[in-house]
Amino acid sequence: MPVDAETQGVLDLLASLGAQDFSELSVADARNLSLTPPPAVPTQVGSVDDLVADGSETGIPVRVYRPENPGRGALAYFHGGGWVIGDLASHDETCRILCARSGCTVVAVDYRLAPESRFPGALVDCYDATRWMASQAATLGIDPARIAVGGDSAGGNLAAAVALKARDEAGPSIACQLLIYPVTDAAFDTPSYEANAEGYLLTRRAMQWFWDHYVPDQQQRSNAYAAPLRAASLAGLPPALVQTAEFDPLRDEGEAYAAALSAAGNEVQHTRYDGVVHGFFGMQAIVTKARTAMDEAATFLAQHIV
Repeated sequence: MPVDAETQGVLDLLASLGAQDFSELSVADARNLSLTPPPAVPTQVGSVDDLVADGSETGIPVRVYRPENPGRGALAYFHGGGWVIGDLASHDETCRILCARSGCTVVAVDYRLAPESRFPGALVDCYDATRWMASQAATLGIDPARIAVGGDSAGGNLAAAVALKARDEAGPSIACQLLIYPVTDAAFDTPSYEANAEGYLLTRRAMQWFWDHYVPDQQQRSNAYAAPLRAASLAGLPPALVQTAEFDPLRDEGEAYAAALSAAGNEVQHTRYDGVVHGFFGMQAIVTKARTAMDEAATFLAQHIV
């Protein structure tokens, strides 16, 4: 199907503004670029607190969102941005909506970015923050047996990697994983990479730029914690919701990961959102299918951890 009208409006606006591809920008300029400005009135939640989680290499800033009537479940949320851009502010509204609609506490993790901290720096922070949530469950008012991991794009990659690492190292119990158009490989050769290489917000060149900053060593790109699709085994992982977008270079690797999780005997729910592009999940104010995807994500969390 064609790009839907709302999404096309976003693409047309960016084109009219002369938006540059990430691969043409310096890291500093890329971090200053805002594709989804915050709403004038943020979604209301019960409380928001900025804390610092104990990490094995550094203190990790986290933002804790609690709903009006909190349950005992909690989501560790890892923002997207190619491991290079993004922060607590860029995904504040996404976390607020997930918190309000699911009824679970959301802990947004401000992990270290590349190229200052290359692989596995971001993963170390995300895993440590998840362990901290479990160890501080009583203080946070959550159940350590009802902790989920989730994220969009590079954040989905980190969520999948945290779930793998927790399984491999007998780490914190992960109740489920929310993978929103996740990065799962670095091959750049799938049909969706070919069909959507240019013109749909995220480009192949941009993804190569992101990978070059995060995992410049080509051999490390076969490490399952960098590319979860390369894992020798995907057995014994928590239930997953995998959401993909039709006009997204990452579509096929996300869908391949969903299929591989299912083939390994895991509970998997996958939805492809037609007519939309990478990043649509954060376009709640303007893209109807973003709200549908958010409702699906919130329902999934409510079913598994609240």
